[in-house]
Amino acid sequence: MNKIKSFEVDHDKLEKGAYISRIDGDIFTYDIRMIKPNTPPYIKVPAAHTIEHIFATFARDKYPENIIYVGPMGCRTGFYLLTRDLPHEKALELIKESMKLISEFEGAIPGATRKECGNYLEHDLEKAKSYARDMVEVLRDWRVEDLDY
Repeated sequence: MNKIKSFEVDHDKLEKGAYISRIDGDIFTYDIRMIKPNTPPYIKVPAAHTIEHIFATFARDKYPENIIYVGPMGCRTGFYLLTRDLPHEKALELIKESMKLISEFEGAIPGATRKECGNYLEHDLEKAKSYARDMVEVLRDWRVEDLDY
């Protein structure tokens, strides 16, 4: 098999932050790295599930025509955000706003009922808020120029 692009990134040099991971035509993939690779503990699955629900809902509400996908990395070190026709400035602003929203979130987790979700019982809002608070600090002064690996 051919090596995929994300396996070509030197994960030993990668730090927490937000990066442009791929460009496929008009689709941009952002790597939102919440845990430094290969430095456990990794994002707990219930918290990742909660982050995904809140992040994806907020992103699609804000930019319904521009969000292709929001989801966790299999390695549990962060999330991917895929966009189309959304300037980098807006994508970075969206990532920052999403982390702030998650860090302060109160109430029912969007889409977390039995009817809406295939694993509706596995959520952890408090841990999700903790991870997001950390990312708010990491991204506080992050600029578009910092999006390069």
